[in-house]
Amino acid sequence: MFSYDPYAELATLRDFAPLTVTSTDIADGQPLPKAQWGSAGGGSDTSPQLSWSGAPEGTQSFAVSCFDPDAPTGSGFWHWAVYNLPADVTSLDTGDDRPAAGVALRNESGEPGFIGAGPPPGTGVHRYFFVVDALDTVLELPEGATPAILGFNRHFHTLARGILVATATSD
Repeated sequence: MFSYDPYAELATLRDFAPLTVTSTDIADGQPLPKAQWGSAGGGSDTSPQLSWSGAPEGTQSFAVSCFDPDAPTGSGFWHWAVYNLPADVTSLDTGDDRPAAGVALRNESGEPGFIGAGPPPGTGVHRYFFVVDALDTVLELPEGATPAILGFNRHFHTLARGILVATATSD
């Protein structure tokens, strides 16, 4: 596991109000259950249930993502990114990785939706940052936008942010 926390670094650039994020499937600081692993690791690529509360006044939409900064790429690995969830949506059910009310972007495998954990052998502990941002707008991203483009745009429109970090260990 690297010592770098990308969201702590982003918080030094802009102050974000806290958003409470909880899950019935994953726990902060704990290993991911097998359901949230990829099929190669014995899982089923199932996105976890997430709930959030405490969005400030002015929230127009939400963005949800899962990012592994410990992937041996130099740029991390995006497992999931959804944006433009309406302001009245405060949860996603287990497996609801492509909600009808939002826009799901392609993950690093090139498919829209969630791809589960699968740290390569010899790479140790990986952290999976499940992030929910309350945004002051409904984003207009170009066709084919990547999770990194979403991250750039959401940074400038985030009113509040909540984070759950789960882990997975390579063999």
